Amino acid sequence: MIDEIQLIEELKSDTKKEQAFRALITLYKERLYWHIRHIVKSHDDTDDVLQNTFIKIYKNIHNFKGDSKLFSWIYRIATNESITFINKNAKRLQTTNEEVQQLAINNLASDVYFEGDEIQLKLQEAIATLPEKQQLVFNMKYFEDIKYKEMSDILETSEGALKASYHIAVKKIEAYLTKN
Repeated sequence: MIDEIQLIEELKSDTKKEQAFRALITLYKERLYWHIRHIVKSHDDTDDVLQNTFIKIYKNIHNFKGDSKLFSWIYRIATNESITFINKNAKRLQTTNEEVQQLAINNLASDVYFEGDEIQLKLQEAIATLPEKQQLVFNMKYFEDIKYKEMSDILETSEGALKASYHIAVKKIEAYLTKN
């Protein structure tokens, strides 16, 4: 197992960059896939955003300063790419981000890659009713069990604010599921 410092050095090296990047993809591809999937919902869209994320990482690794963990930096890129994707879709469809998310949820039931049942679908509907930041915090905590400290690095927000966002999100989801 390659350590993070060595991986970063190799990613920034002209001679070892390709091999190190393949190792990075192997290391993070699945976790990033599910992180992005919880945001954009669709498998095909997730693949596109994941590819864009890795391209951005590859092109910008030399800008990584080491102020946070490599994992946090990569997740921030994946999160931003996901949000950018949703914003572009909303603009292209001349609608709101919320409506784009609702459309994605409506399409989940017919998505051959969606393995959830009716309860999972209801949970996704409830999550889609949350403001963007609460969605991100809820998904990271509930589905990925990311610690508040790491989340703080990824979203560049205080741990206290994240805890409050998560608590509020849980209450809103509970209320939605009770009503629907």
